[in-house]
Amino acid sequence: MNLTPEERQAGKENFDVNRRDFLKHGAMAGAVGAVGLGAFYFGYEASLANPVRVGVIGTGDEGSVLIGAINPNFIDVRSIADIRPYNEYRAFHGDVSSPAAEKARPGLLKKYGWSTEHAARKHVEVYGPWQELIANAKADHIEAVIIALPLHLHAQAAIVAMRHGLHVLTEKLMGHSVTQCKEMARVAKETGKHLATGHQRHYNILYEEAVDQIKRGLLGDLHYIRAQWHRGNMPGSDSWQQPMPYDAKPTDKLAKNLGKKLRSWKDKLNTVSGPEIEAWAKKVRQLEAQIADEVLAAKDKSGKTLAEKYQYEHEKLNTPDGKGYDRPAVEELIRWRLWDRTGGGLMAELGSHQLDAASIFINAIPDPDRRDEEKKHPLSVVAAGDRPVFPVDRDVNDHVYCLFEFPAPGKKPGTGYDPKDPLRSRKKIGVQYASINGNGFGGYGEIVFGTKGTLLLEREQEAILLLDKSKSKVAVDRAVLDTQASGPAQEAVAGAVREVSRGYTEEEEHWAWCIRNPSPENRPRCHPKVALGDAVIALTTNMAAQKGLRVEFKEDWFDPESDATPEKDVLGLKDAKPNINRQEYKKLT
Repeated sequence: MNLTPEERQAGKENFDVNRRDFLKHGAMAGAVGAVGLGAFYFGYEASLANPVRVGVIGTGDEGSVLIGAINPNFIDVRSIADIRPYNEYRAFHGDVSSPAAEKARPGLLKKYGWSTEHAARKHVEVYGPWQELIANAKADHIEAVIIALPLHLHAQAAIVAMRHGLHVLTEKLMGHSVTQCKEMARVAKETGKHLATGHQRHYNILYEEAVDQIKRGLLGDLHYIRAQWHRGNMPGSDSWQQPMPYDAKPTDKLAKNLGKKLRSWKDKLNTVSGPEIEAWAKKVRQLEAQIADEVLAAKDKSGKTLAEKYQYEHEKLNTPDGKGYDRPAVEELIRWRLWDRTGGGLMAELGSHQLDAASIFINAIPDPDRRDEEKKHPLSVVAAGDRPVFPVDRDVNDHVYCLFEFPAPGKKPGTGYDPKDPLRSRKKIGVQYASINGNGFGGYGEIVFGTKGTLLLEREQEAILLLDKSKSKVAVDRAVLDTQASGPAQEAVAGAVREVSRGYTEEEEHWAWCIRNPSPENRPRCHPKVALGDAVIALTTNMAAQKGLRVEFKEDWFDPESDATPEKDVLGLKDAKPNINRQEYKKLT
């Protein structure tokens, strides 16, 4: 993460040898493209004779990324649902706002080879509310759904879908609360349907290779992990604060800019020629679709907007100057990541991925006392969050910093962490994590420290292994950092990049393969118990940061069958007991 070039020559021979060892599949691993080796690495066939018929619920930023990652040999998209015209448009045509965006979100037309949206709609049914897609799933011959709705809707949509006989792949975080996550896990067990969660590092080949190196003891004894996700977002250029159509909020500066941009692009379209005409026409059409979201701010006879009809809320927030911040319901919808009611902040959107990676690494350590392959859970977390960058136009923190303790294994049975032994109770692995806005220096990645070496994983694209533990700096070259998960592409310092899938395609392929190959041993890597663990870590960290506490994790929080939750034990919430019979979880009539 932004390492300096001072020791390239000194460490070149060691670096090259270690890198060759790390890329254990040699030339084949070096040839990895965006897709292609998932089946080889993760043990499923390279295609399905009968692709799984899928509906995509939520086709916004992440939903369109998941569409872009689809392998048509595994998944046949038969329907989509989204209440935003902008998202519906991008689902078909992709996102041409930048080359990086178009690469990540190419759209259904390009993915399946349809020449026009009219041709695509002959195969793909289009719905507004997600409930309509599920209610019509049988008529559309849908077998499963991919859910990329705002976080607060994950549990309801997933549970209703499973009760309608549908398998589910939901974006991360699994749910908005640990209570919801346990309810999702219990309904998955009740219905016998696959419920996968999109923590794609479980299917990233670089992380798979890292696990192999740790298991082989190449790093020695792991004792510390440092991870970060730094973003250069600033007021007026925040990737989570997306522009709204002018009619939705005329006072919003970004809404005004959207209209100015459309006029400018239309003027540009009138001046270009040749191939540029279609390129600029696509940009104009996409911007017009984004502005068409103004329909969500239109009021009906009762005085409610369409966004309010779909259960988003209008609220006036208090501000230090006493003027207040007026947030219409459509703003809660479009900028859902910024609000506690609809999102989970930095830990849910970013930190959950990297703490998932840290626990994967820790679980890879040989442990003579381990009875199964389940991930080890953290012992404690201390966290803090603050708001030094953005004004009062959101709930979520600008920064979050946290430190975790995980139990460390021993080399021999009975020598690892033991809370009852004063000496062995100090045998722990520290994990430090920070996610900030306002400065993108360092980008994002993880550094794993062992007694024999250091492993750096940067941007889910590059892995560097240093076996000389005294080395602190390695040479780097410039590369383009694509952070479509959290904003526009940025420039970052990184080593020579190996083109590797981030894992989205493989998680979708394997989920579909498990559906086609029903057997107790065939289940997605991020199945409910694993996803619940990731949610417990992220959501408990939010609670610790909110209250400025050191929180000790309870094992019962990680057990889907236990009614214990951190919402009850840490926050003291009364309605924090899992209940799969809630009214919102009933089958649609």
